Amino acid sequence: MGESNDYSWLQRMNRIPGVNSKPNSNMPVLKPYDIKKYGPDGYLFTRWLASMPWWTPLLIFIIMAIWPTLSQAKSSFGTVEAFEALWRWMPFLLKSGFFFNVLISVLAMTIGTIAGIALGLAQVSIYSWIRAIAWFLTQSFRNSPWLVLLFIVLLAFPFEVHIFGTIIRIPDWIKGVIGLSLPVMANISEVVRGAIKSVPASQWEAAESLAFSRHQILWQIILPQCFKRMLPPWMNWYAILTMATPLCSLLGIEEIITLSRQAMESEDNHPELLVPFFGFSLLLFFAYCYPIARLTMRLERKFAVKL
Repeated sequence: MGESNDYSWLQRMNRIPGVNSKPNSNMPVLKPYDIKKYGPDGYLFTRWLASMPWWTPLLIFIIMAIWPTLSQAKSSFGTVEAFEALWRWMPFLLKSGFFFNVLISVLAMTIGTIAGIALGLAQVSIYSWIRAIAWFLTQSFRNSPWLVLLFIVLLAFPFEVHIFGTIIRIPDWIKGVIGLSLPVMANISEVVRGAIKSVPASQWEAAESLAFSRHQILWQIILPQCFKRMLPPWMNWYAILTMATPLCSLLGIEEIITLSRQAMESEDNHPELLVPFFGFSLLLFFAYCYPIARLTMRLERKFAVKL
């Protein structure tokens, strides 16, 4: 009686995605995670960013230097004055602005990764109702505009909560972190599901023949192999998330774009300041995300198995 209970899950194995599928190769071990097979090319942004030459920041800097010069016909505020203003505000924009963007991206990626892994595992549950709920949540947040999700979270969450007479305020940047973590959660969920499905069914069958439980198969055999497959797309989504953090400026969160506008207002809003200040923000994001994109492509080639 005990054995029938222990192995009752075997009767439901045909409902586990990736278990009853026919292996498309005679390889009994790790196969490369072909993201194109399980959805659109998730590396599109990273491939584009990594394909840029190393001298791209130099070109941006030249444009930043030329723009105020071309505008001198309309104003006496020229190149030297524009870059002097940028130099004065640069430490403030870097420490209080861009570092805050990085903090938002790290926190949002952490929350999105933890929730996405749980949601991805729910998509391969043996229970159909759990898979249905996980699929609905994944598709809902994955196909929703990020800015819309940010506004929904901003308006749905209260500005403060009262717990046993204690007032706890919820700052806007916390809401921004939660809003950005929702689409990340959905996409990480698809990464986890696709990585699990990419493991050949023969490995599930071999572990089943050795009397492994489903929990043991998933956590001791399948998921350790999926880690290498999930790392490159995870880094890709982190780069995309970092690029999306300026959306928080529309919510009034004081990150680098908001602070750049405030700095230009303090300098009398000269139009010659637009390209230097926003170009500086562009350089910071490029310098931060470009190495991530290059490393992502290197890891993708490293972990790919040559068939």
